[in-house]
Amino acid sequence: MSDVDVAIIGGGPSGLATGIECTKKGLSHAVVEKGSLVDALRRFPINMVFFTTPDLLEIGELPLVCAREKPTRLEALKYYRRAAEYYRLSMKLYERVDSVRRVNGGFELRSTFQRGQIGAPDRLTAGKLVVATGYYDNPNLLGIPGEDLPKVSHYYTEAHSYYGLEVAVIGGANSAAETALDLYRSGVNVRLIHRDRELSTHIKYWVRPDISNRIARGEVEAHFETEVKEILADKLILEKKGGERFEIPNDAVLALIGYRPDYTFLESMGIEIDPESGKPHTDPETCETNVPGIYLAGGIVAGRQTNKIFIENGRFHGQKIIRHVCSL
Repeated sequence: MSDVDVAIIGGGPSGLATGIECTKKGLSHAVVEKGSLVDALRRFPINMVFFTTPDLLEIGELPLVCAREKPTRLEALKYYRRAAEYYRLSMKLYERVDSVRRVNGGFELRSTFQRGQIGAPDRLTAGKLVVATGYYDNPNLLGIPGEDLPKVSHYYTEAHSYYGLEVAVIGGANSAAETALDLYRSGVNVRLIHRDRELSTHIKYWVRPDISNRIARGEVEAHFETEVKEILADKLILEKKGGERFEIPNDAVLALIGYRPDYTFLESMGIEIDPESGKPHTDPETCETNVPGIYLAGGIVAGRQTNKIFIENGRFHGQKIIRHVCSL
């Protein structure tokens, strides 16, 4: 007999929503998360404001109350803590799942503690498995010399530690634009580097005119149709379209060029991945993969097309999954 009916790997909004559906249907469950509750959201920029309205972030029919039209990161963190408490979700936080294997018609998860707990690796068995791990832990890499230097990061939290430094932001979507603006307003000398002719069309409507004006006035130095070819201790080697190379002084690099799912983990469970889109094989009606009994929820369903699934639509995957589980 399994320890729980459903094991959920990932404690983000989609994983929590799936746990809530289990609670509603009387299924035992465990949400196993390698970090904190909604760990990816916790690591978002401290002053971030969501693009969407609060009702589109809600799970479990619980209202998300915020002070303004758009919720902040802090308001979202408070909301998801409250949702987990309200539904008394069974959480196993700071526990990384290392392997999954078939046992007795179900699944066995082996995991290790991430916060210094003493003891042997944990073992959990479940009748069904839901993987809701997202993609935020796996940044896209530049693949250039110097990317492994300590001054390079693929994440941004706040501007203070960059004050007085020459900072390069690589990317042209929301994260890069908002980061460049935050750094500029904190007195940081920031340069924005993007390989395309212009910024992404998906930038938040209130951010686009702001960053465009800062660039037009020279307050944020922008290099379009430009790629970083090498990162050195005190400078970057850039190459413009056409082949011209030049250098800029640099103390820190924020490579904000997107993220991807952990394909190695998915493939270790036998889940098929489309080589072109990076999308795992799932039934759109049930979210079940090609491996019977394993389901995917949230952004991981979209593969490399990370702009297709957000909290707004990924939060409904749990309903499809648990409906199918209960029908079996």
